[in-house]
Amino acid sequence: MTWRIDKATLPERARAAIRAGEWTATTTGLCGGYVQANLAILPAALAAEFTEFCRANPRPLPLLEATEPGVPDRLRTAPGADLRTDVPRYRVYRHGELDTEPTSIEELWRDDFVAFLLGCSFSAEEALQSAGVRLRHLESGTGVAMFRTSRRCEPAGRFHGPVVVSIRTIAEDQVERARAVTAKLPFAHGAPLHSGDPSVLGITDLAAPDWGDPMPLEPGEVPVFWACGVTPQAVLAEVRPEIAITHAPGHMFVTDLRVTDLVGSSAL
Repeated sequence: MTWRIDKATLPERARAAIRAGEWTATTTGLCGGYVQANLAILPAALAAEFTEFCRANPRPLPLLEATEPGVPDRLRTAPGADLRTDVPRYRVYRHGELDTEPTSIEELWRDDFVAFLLGCSFSAEEALQSAGVRLRHLESGTGVAMFRTSRRCEPAGRFHGPVVVSIRTIAEDQVERARAVTAKLPFAHGAPLHSGDPSVLGITDLAAPDWGDPMPLEPGEVPVFWACGVTPQAVLAEVRPEIAITHAPGHMFVTDLRVTDLVGSSAL
């Protein structure tokens, strides 16, 4: 069976296509109006400290849900889903080093794994477009660029590391509108951390992102930077746990939560 997934696809159908291996691309622009989530999976021995790390850093790490140890399904945010199969592409880290990028982690799953679902700025993109904010990466079908910054997360327990941001190129006269729209969506990273000069964040070259696809500025545009859920991947490179699993950048987990139901709400 060949699946077609687009903005109008319901999350359950999108996850079924992902589970079947029919969709391994990024989830940018999919399932309009539904909340997408970043994924981080850690051994249970680290779960309490990571939970505290999320609470200390709600902008880059808005926590939507955490599972019980060893339970990859029975999700409140997506009943019937399975975190071992329903992400288009995963990243497996061993001692902070990227090991593999599988499309399923069924064979890697352990009884002590705890999964964390974290809010994603993809969830804000339809709201931005509805407000008339142009997003050229969606027009061109490319992913957003993501950068490791010089800003540091608030440490908690063994967890520490840099804040990662995603960038969208916004027309100068639409930047304030973009800020106002996303400020109402704290579960999707909220308002931008910064707009304008990237050197303020320690970014030296917008054409060379750490993850994702570059988007050259057009005349009259401003780079706008939101906190990003890839932050755990930069943190893992510093903390170096014996194993950790995340989504591949841009390859999100699509939940059944509606963006409109969470407007004004913080992380769950």
